[in-house]
Amino acid sequence: MVGIRREQWSIRVHTADAETVRRALKERDLLDRTLKPERDGEFLLVPVTERIEHAERADFEERTQPAKLPRHELVGGIALLHERDAEGARRLLAARPSLHTVLYPESAVEGAYRTRAFTLLAGEDTTRTRYIEYGLRFEIDLAVAYFSPRLANERQRVLDLVDEGERVFDLFAGVGPFAITLAQKAAVVFASDINPGAVHLMIDNLRGNRVRNVVPMLADAHRIGRVCSLQWDRVVMNLPLMSAQFLETAFDLCREGGWIHFYALQSEMGIYLPRIEAHTGGAIHERVVRSYSPSQHHAVYDIEVRPPH
Repeated sequence: MVGIRREQWSIRVHTADAETVRRALKERDLLDRTLKPERDGEFLLVPVTERIEHAERADFEERTQPAKLPRHELVGGIALLHERDAEGARRLLAARPSLHTVLYPESAVEGAYRTRAFTLLAGEDTTRTRYIEYGLRFEIDLAVAYFSPRLANERQRVLDLVDEGERVFDLFAGVGPFAITLAQKAAVVFASDINPGAVHLMIDNLRGNRVRNVVPMLADAHRIGRVCSLQWDRVVMNLPLMSAQFLETAFDLCREGGWIHFYALQSEMGIYLPRIEAHTGGAIHERVVRSYSPSQHHAVYDIEVRPPH
């Protein structure tokens, strides 16, 4: 049965960019959720509630009722379902034209390379996708290297803290989201990871974003302090499950007056303060980044490096 159609303002976006644009419109309360987006070749017409810049009129089918979709997380064109639900995966794929694959994670993030296994529930049999964040494009392979889009705003927050010309060390760089973001203001970013697959993807992302001031390194963070004698203005350590064991390395790398951004999973505020205070007399700012589970949250400590009292 053909649904009721009506004309509305819309934004034309490439299908690869559609999910990022949809989220941005939703946050600004501009997404018209009473209408279904329409495909037009490689583009998607996304209905909006009012005339905005670059808007055009288009004909859309009305949604008869909001589709009840399974809980999921989006990474580019891939949806990760919280439960193994093949029927729900098919409904999700049909409801979101920007998706090409729906996966179920079979394992937690594990091992030195921080990877996990997936089962295909619907769509293309792939773990690879393109993800766009604040104008930067990242090639992601979820089976090769861990990646979460949930730190997008956090990366922008740290970028705002960086002064022009800083030297930055990203200890657990993965596919490069922090390194490439901070390279917009830093003079140079050294970006290390122990996972060869992650480093290969990082190199692809450096080329894709035309970034020339990031030095990718295949390295074990346990040994970085022994081979790197330079002092850095800022050190990023985003390895929430294991970052604490590398705090000494971060303090060795960071110059006096510089800053360390230490990310950790914790069950209550301030757990790592005594350990941090043993290394510095500088300012320490702790904040919750996001909820991780009912009993844990993802926190960041912004640490100013000064001699301990």
